Amino acid sequence: MRLVTALLVALLALVHAELWFGSSGMGRVLGLQTRLAEQQGKNAAAHSRNEQLSAEVRDLKEGLEMVEEKARHELGMVKPDEILVQLTPRR
Repeated sequence: MRLVTALLVALLALVHAELWFGSSGMGRVLGLQTRLAEQQGKNAAAHSRNEQLSAEVRDLKEGLEMVEEKARHELGMVKPDEILVQLTPRR
């Protein structure tokens, strides 16, 4: 009976050793959980950026307000009856 008990305790110790220190043990699980959390953060940021880009594409397809705004800011365009005043900072 003692031999069976000792054998069962040894098997239990072996299973626990594999669980904690093995190739698929707790250290690897914790590392994978960290990588998963990092990737989920990156995915959330990418999703947010995709939503912004989708809204911009939708605006460009549907209205001219966005085109006019981009032309004003990026190209410096003005309407015929407008006056453009540019201020330069002092140094």
